Amino acid sequence: MRIRVGYDMRYDCPQPTPMILTLSIHYTRVSDIIRPDHLVTVPTVPMSVYRDSFGNWCTRIIAPPGGVRLTADALLNDHGQPDPVQFDAVQHPVEQLPEETLLFLLGSRYCETDVLSQAAWDLFGNTPPGWPRVQAVCDFVHNHIRFGYEFARPTKTAAEAFNEGAGVCRDFAHLGVAFCRALNIPARYCTGYLGDIGIPPPYGPMDFAGWFEAYLGGQWWTFDPRNNQRRIGRVLMARGRDAADVALSNTFGSNTLAHFEVWADEVTAANA
Repeated sequence: MRIRVGYDMRYDCPQPTPMILTLSIHYTRVSDIIRPDHLVTVPTVPMSVYRDSFGNWCTRIIAPPGGVRLTADALLNDHGQPDPVQFDAVQHPVEQLPEETLLFLLGSRYCETDVLSQAAWDLFGNTPPGWPRVQAVCDFVHNHIRFGYEFARPTKTAAEAFNEGAGVCRDFAHLGVAFCRALNIPARYCTGYLGDIGIPPPYGPMDFAGWFEAYLGGQWWTFDPRNNQRRIGRVLMARGRDAADVALSNTFGSNTLAHFEVWADEVTAANA
C-alpha cells in the first residue's frame, strides 16, 4: 500500500528564534519513500541538517520575526501488515544484553524508574518474563490511563501519569517505558505518524503518535499501550530515551504554535 504523510504547522515569533526540528521520517524507512518529506518553510529560511546521538535526522533553522510556516508532504510504500509479533520472544538477563541497549534500562527525564520500581514489581513481578510481561504492562497502562487532550501538559512524567490516571499517547508510552525499564527490559520511546488505516470509524483528530519499543529475543519490538493493538501503517520518525529526546520542535525564544495539522492516509496511485 501507499501512505501519504505530512504536516502543516505555523509558529508565531516576536523575534528571531532558533529552532531544532525533529520532523523527518526515520532513516530506516528511506527505501520506502516515493516522494520525500522535504521540509518547506514560508518564508524561506536557511536550514541545516544533522543526525543526533540516537540517529534521528534533525533540522536547524532561525524563525524570522513574525514567525514561520513549516510543511511537508511525503508518499511512501508500506507492507500493509500489522505490527509484527513474536509471543515467545525472551527477556534477556541484564548481563547478557548488548551494550547499546543498556542506556534504555536507565531512568530519564520523563521515565522515573526509581520512583516506579516498586509498583512495577508489585504489578508485574509474577507475570511470565519476556513478551507476556511487556504485554501485561501494555494491558495495564491501556486500562489505567484515561485518554484525553485536556489532560496533556509538557511536563507530565510517567509517575505523574500513573498517579493521575489520565494523559495522552506520550504519557501511555512513558509509563510503559518506565515500567519495562524497572523490570530490567530495555525500552525506548518512539514518535511518528499513525493514521486510522484498518480501524473502523469514528476517527479522532489526527496528531503525531507516541509508542515504545522493547528489546526482547535479540531485537526491538513495537508496543503501543495507547491503542493496545497491532496497527497498520506506522511510520517512525524518531527514537530516544523519552519525549525530551524526540521533541518535534525545540524553540529557543518566545513563540506560539498558531496552527497544527497532521495527516497519515492510505492513498491509491491515482490520488497520490
